[in-house]
Amino acid sequence: MLLIFDGDCGFCTSSAEWVERRLPDEARVAPWQILDLAEFGLTEHDVRTAAYWVDPTGQTYRGHRGIGRTLIAIGGVWSIVGRLIVTPPISWVARPVYAIIAKYRHLMPGASDACRVELDSTAERPDKSA
Repeated sequence: MLLIFDGDCGFCTSSAEWVERRLPDEARVAPWQILDLAEFGLTEHDVRTAAYWVDPTGQTYRGHRGIGRTLIAIGGVWSIVGRLIVTPPISWVARPVYAIIAKYRHLMPGASDACRVELDSTAERPDKSA
């Protein structure tokens, strides 16, 4: 299990550190910049525009689904929050909320201008199977 995030973004890095402290030992967190993205069926564009969760089978989950799956992996009360994020009707709200956070992540606490990304219509592509 792996959470892939943008290591150039301070907000993303802070969030990933929070996650890493809570994940079980068999899960890990890594910036996309140190990974072989092809191994996961991902492109640089994919990971510049969203975080990804990779499950034990190699299935990848993008954006809000990835965050939801990450929270499920953390367990406890976070598992409940994660399940809500990936289940309709909450998921219908979680998707645009994630998109807004991704678009404005350069304005979030701990962020810098390096966090700024240009999102386009391809940023809403479905999850991928690795």
